[in-house]
Amino acid sequence: MSQIVECVPNFSEGRNPDVIQALVALVRSVPGVALLDESHDADHHRSVVTFAGRPYAVAEVAFQMARLAAQLIDLRSHQGEHPRVGATDVMPFVPIRGVSMQDCVQLARMVGQRIGNELKIPVFLYEQAAARPERVQLEWIRKGGLKGLADRMAADAGWVPDFGPKQLHHTAGATVVGARWPLIAFNVNLKRADLSVAKAIAKAVRQSSGGLPWVKAIGVELKSQGLVQVSMNLTNYEETSLHVVFTAVEREAAAHGVEVAGTEIVGLVPEQCLIDTAQQALRLDRFEGKQVLEMRLDSAESRAAIGRLAGSSAKDLPSLPAKPAASAAAVTAEQGLTGGSVGALAASFAATLGTMVAKLNRARAAETRLSEIGVRLRELVQADRDAYARVLQARKLPPNDPDRALRLSSGLLGAIETPMEIVKLCCEVIPLLRGLLAQAKPELQPDLKMGIQLADAVIDGCVSMVEENMKAQPNQQLIASIRERFAVAEQMLVDAKSLCYTPPFDSWSQNMLNILKLR
Repeated sequence: MSQIVECVPNFSEGRNPDVIQALVALVRSVPGVALLDESHDADHHRSVVTFAGRPYAVAEVAFQMARLAAQLIDLRSHQGEHPRVGATDVMPFVPIRGVSMQDCVQLARMVGQRIGNELKIPVFLYEQAAARPERVQLEWIRKGGLKGLADRMAADAGWVPDFGPKQLHHTAGATVVGARWPLIAFNVNLKRADLSVAKAIAKAVRQSSGGLPWVKAIGVELKSQGLVQVSMNLTNYEETSLHVVFTAVEREAAAHGVEVAGTEIVGLVPEQCLIDTAQQALRLDRFEGKQVLEMRLDSAESRAAIGRLAGSSAKDLPSLPAKPAASAAAVTAEQGLTGGSVGALAASFAATLGTMVAKLNRARAAETRLSEIGVRLRELVQADRDAYARVLQARKLPPNDPDRALRLSSGLLGAIETPMEIVKLCCEVIPLLRGLLAQAKPELQPDLKMGIQLADAVIDGCVSMVEENMKAQPNQQLIASIRERFAVAEQMLVDAKSLCYTPPFDSWSQNMLNILKLR
């Protein structure tokens, strides 16, 4: 069974489309992760991004999004209706398929530790991942907003963060990371501009004030619409259904002489929740999920039957015209041959040569790391192909297509990130091979030297790819972030390159020229 984890980070930005698109583009650029939903609200000044995929791919995207948000969002100038303590305000991991809650707890702690250690942002663990009972509920951590949290951290030793520094990041605040079950964000808008009414209704329906179990609620003002809203989170829809919550809010609103203007669901909602709501609202008897057309079609039996039907009738279909011969460039693209994929493959050969020599020399640590690097480089072969394919698809869209800029930005981000990672891995391979060179037998030294030269050539090619793709990247926010990250790795690059042109390579090259009688 495939393992799928969902992540639903909330960012304190709902008004700047460049920042929002940069965050969304990052999700789209990573293989093994699917963007499921993105929503933002200017009044709340908040964006919610939902994505899912393989556990460790999801964890990597989550960390990179926190990094990007810290670079692009400044809480010092932030004003919005929604409570918040961070640029990446809250980041929950949710088990979907083939993973346990404990798996998600481990992911939350791993990502939280990286955010704290590498980004220097204090991290508080919540819900199922909480290490302290007073931090289980998100609202307890956010009580009093950014200032309230800062005051508690300064005055109370019990409010030392789980990871990271003991004071807030000067622009990104703090981040709350955790693991939880699926949650439904449900809002009810009221035909009234009086915020006190929304707050009174929220107090009446939320669990903490004696209302409905598994319901969290606050009242907020939607200035752009001239309305107020009861904004809610349903943390267990099986125990307290969507229909029950709406009915309670509607009843309380009527008691205040206010009509409901409309409702909204932010992000995604489990299918069973909607089925339960329909069943209760329509008072259906003996209604089952298998009565839903799409669910029946998606059943294993239906898929198998449709597959057999398609297979048996294929011979009766009219033959299609032969595909015209493609140009050499088109054939290359169709085969998935890209500069980055060739670079990743070549670098993997360099790592493999090192793994072989390390094994023969019983250099266990080098063997393990080179083997890990080789595996990752082979994964990047397909990653670069996928990024290039997304760029081509985006460029085929009409210039006036509203999705063209975002899709192009996303594809180019992958076409930049992949060669950047290849460069960093090569910068690890070269010193590992140089270390082995000093202890290797003479007959194995040419293998190591070839590996070093391969990695050196790949670095040159991939750096050029990054530079060219940066020129085509339309999102200036992403460009600034990438340049900052590349600058951090610059010394690593300089050190690795210097190892390629110091003895024994000078004398070795001279000997080769003499042997080949090229001078």
